[in-house]
Parts: sequence; structure tokens; C-alpha cells
Amino acid sequence: MADGKETEPGTNRLVVFDVEGIVIPKNRYLLFEISRKVGFWGFIRILVLGFLYEIGLLSLESALRRIYTMLKGFTAEEVFGLHKKMPLMPGTEEVFKRLNAKGYWTALISSGLPTLFVKDLATRLKADYAYGLELEIVNEHLTGAIEGDVLKPDGKAIVLKKILEKKDLNSQNCIMVADDRNNLPMFPLCNLKIGYNPDFILSAKSDYVTRGELTEILPSITGKNPKVVHPAMSRSRGLRETMHMSSFLLSFVSIYLTGNILLASVILLVTVFYTLSEVARIRGINLPILSSITWNAANKPELYEFATSPIHFALGIAISLLIFPAPIRYVAITILTLGDGFAHIAGMKFGNIRLPFNKGKNLEGTIFGFLFAFLAALIFVDPVRALIGAAVGMIVEGLPLPVNDNLTMPLASGLVLTLIS
Repeated sequence: MADGKETEPGTNRLVVFDVEGIVIPKNRYLLFEISRKVGFWGFIRILVLGFLYEIGLLSLESALRRIYTMLKGFTAEEVFGLHKKMPLMPGTEEVFKRLNAKGYWTALISSGLPTLFVKDLATRLKADYAYGLELEIVNEHLTGAIEGDVLKPDGKAIVLKKILEKKDLNSQNCIMVADDRNNLPMFPLCNLKIGYNPDFILSAKSDYVTRGELTEILPSITGKNPKVVHPAMSRSRGLRETMHMSSFLLSFVSIYLTGNILLASVILLVTVFYTLSEVARIRGINLPILSSITWNAANKPELYEFATSPIHFALGIAISLLIFPAPIRYVAITILTLGDGFAHIAGMKFGNIRLPFNKGKNLEGTIFGFLFAFLAALIFVDPVRALIGAAVGMIVEGLPLPVNDNLTMPLASGLVLTLIS
């Protein structure tokens, strides 16, 4: 790693990057690449361990130790080969190129990846510091044991403090780019916190949030007041929103053709096929129709990861069909499809005012989403219930919640309308 970088006048600042979800696709190495070595049941075990961590029943250190135990006996070269297959997230090389050119110090800090791998990434990107966990290797084979400061609850903060002390910097000179709560211990050490495709906690605690390509973080780092840009809708985004909002018609399919149970069953079956298709796609196997839809409708970051939003969206519709009575089930679907869809479009085209409790959402999107959800809900219920349902749905859409809003929006609005009916 470089340690003699010449900085531009007044640029003596450090930008710290989490690795998984920022530099490389989130969970792809631990969940999909390692599973190539440990087989199907190993994949299932890693999936369960990850789920237990996400819901707070297992610490990150405990989950990681159990996962890496599964690699006992493999050579370091075999495991390193898996890392070499990992693609960089879109815009990553451009970001580091521009930060390096302007003289920023950069650091990669990972809790889940071995230091050997993180250093390789740092070399490719010309980052100045690289920290990860340490693999125990005996006779060129992994023992399954792991160590390192980054495994501790405040491990990343311990590492960051070492870097700041070495460079004689303080929090005013430090910028953090992260995507999940595991990075929160570093936040007090950084003056600017940027959430990139963040989870619900970082959506609220970050100073700036973006969900596009990584290059979108640059204005907030290099400029004092980054200009709000309203980009033209891409082909993939247009297809995505068309599919999202046209699903509103499923209510009429249920009413006039199939009934709610048959339609929900079909949706769940398609969801299963889609899930299998995504697993295959990540492994490099493209299945007809479903894989092509993902390639055309997903945004660039999603193409490198397991795209879960369609699963939550399908479940939101199917569950609404099954648990809510008519016509409330149709109102719930309307709020999800048209309310959420128009909120996304309006937010992208006109959004300027960020919600203070969720930097990833904006006021303009919420207002447009509420308006269209209310008007469409009038098809099925009276104005009072349409107003209540739309209001509940859009409030939930704006909240930073641990569950995807494709699930929470229809379920919350449907539940409230059921209780007041």
C-alpha cells in the first residue's frame, strides 16, 4: 500500500470504505462463492447463519467463525481463487481513481473478508490501507480458525483509530462510506457519513444516502454542497417501474378471472422459480426468460448481487391476496404498486427535500405516491378508507424499517383498514 501520497493543498483527508456491498457485491463471496467449495448444504448453512445474524440472534464474530470452519482443509490458493472471481461494483475504479488524483487517503476495512483478499483489492484500486480478518494457515492449508481486531464488536473502530493516529488526523478529516449497521462504531470517528444502498439504520444515521452507482458519492466528498441531479429515466428503470405499476392490474385479474387463492398460488410459484433463477445467475448460469428480465430491469449494482426486491414485491401481493378480505386486499395491492411506483418516479425526477429520518427518501416522492395511491384506492373503497390506507402506506414507505417496504406497505395499510372496518 502507498504511504507517501502527495495531497492537494487542504486535501489531507481520509475516506474509509466498507468492502462488501461497497467495493464488491454484498454477501456474494461468503454466500455464493464459498458455497462453490462447500456444496448445497454448506450454502444452506451459510444462508441460515446469515439470517440469524441479520435478526440479531447470532453475533457477527460467531457467524463468521462457523462459516470459515467449513473451509478447513482447503488450500489458501483455492480460497484465494474464489476471491479473484469477484467483480468490482459499478463505478468503483472511477471513484478510487478520482480520489487518488485529488490526494485523498483511502482505506478498505472489512469484517468478513481475509486481509489477504482486502490487500489484493487495495492494490488493484491503489488504496492506502487494507484491513480484514486473519486466516490461520498451516502447511498452506486453512485450519478453519480466524482472528483479528475486525472480529470484535468495535473492531472496525479500533482499526480506524490506528489509521487516524498514524496519519495524525481527527474526525474532521475522516469520511465513511458504508452500507450496514456493522459499521456504526466507526461513525463517531467520521465527520461525513455516506450510506451506499444502506440498511434501515444507516438510512437514518447517514448524512447522505445514494442507491445508484458508487460514483454518486463523489460530489458529497469533494464538494461542499453537492447539486441535486435529476437524471433521465434509464431503459432498465423504465421497465422496472412499468412492471411495478402494471401489477396494479392483478387486482382485476383476481376479481374477474382467477380468484385470490389461485392468483396468489401462481405468484408464489413464479417467485420460487425466480429465486432459483437468481441463484443460478449468480453462479453464472442464465435461465431463459427470468434471467433476461432481471438483466433488463435491474439497476447496475443489482446485476452483481442477488436481487431480492422482486421477491419482496411478489410476497407483498400474494400475502395481501391471502390474508385480507375484499376489497381491502385490492387497496393494499394498489398502494404497493401505484403508490410506491409513483413515489419512486417522482422522487427521482423532482426530489429535493430529504426526509430527516430517512435520507434515502424525499418529501416530493412521498406526496406524489400518496396522491396516486389515494386516487386509485377510490376504485375499491370510500374516500375515508382510501385516504387512511394511502396515508398509512406512504408513512410506512418513508420509515427506515428492517423489512423491505414492498412487504411493509401493503401489510400495514391492509391491517389498519381491516381493523377499522
